[in-house]
Amino acid sequence: MKVLRLSSQLHKWVALVVGLQVLFWVGGGLVMTVIPIETVRSEHRAAESKSGPVELESLPTLAAVARRAGVAPVEAELRTTPRGPAWTLKPADGEPVVVSAVTGLPFGPMSAGEASAFARTGYKGDARVSDAVLLAAAPQETGRTGPLWRVDFADRERTTFYLSPATGEVVTRRSGVWRFYDFFWRLHIMDWKTGENFNHPLIIVTTVLTLSIVITGIILLWIRLARDLKAFRASRRAGGPR
Repeated sequence: MKVLRLSSQLHKWVALVVGLQVLFWVGGGLVMTVIPIETVRSEHRAAESKSGPVELESLPTLAAVARRAGVAPVEAELRTTPRGPAWTLKPADGEPVVVSAVTGLPFGPMSAGEASAFARTGYKGDARVSDAVLLAAAPQETGRTGPLWRVDFADRERTTFYLSPATGEVVTRRSGVWRFYDFFWRLHIMDWKTGENFNHPLIIVTTVLTLSIVITGIILLWIRLARDLKAFRASRRAGGPR
């Protein structure tokens, strides 16, 4: 049959082209369902925050801080950080400026010992800090820009805390589990460079081809079942009473 032959050929060759990616989709889906997202995000390694409210009465006014920092903010946020209360001043143009809410000036450089201590305070568990290093540029896995402190812990997940070099706050957490998950995520969405774009033409084309495999597979199954049923009925009639 022409339809059967065409469906069979199309099914075979398209399956050969996209079969490996289908395997990645299934494998990636298995990884994503087996590993809880909370574990991927290292939420079980985040200690509960114990910071108290900021005593506004003891601090200079926002206007005084902004004047000393030399920033005319259109938006400002006051928060408690490991290095003390801090203002994030957002000007109309340019990047936000983080300054001490006490002095109105940027925080001074942070040592490796301070970074380790701040990370250890935010860490839940008994593992020791194995390394602390100031990175001039944020790694891609952080999804951030600018310098960051990287603090590694000697636990079984190889947990890494990334800290703001200004305030000592933990800005993101990564681990071996996250990197394993991220590897399969990139394979899953076919964005091997950044792991962020899941609407690109390659995955759309591959999905369309995979859909054609399913459709041709259904056609083949229907034709073969119909043929087998016809042969079965014929054999029943041939073997029946004369």
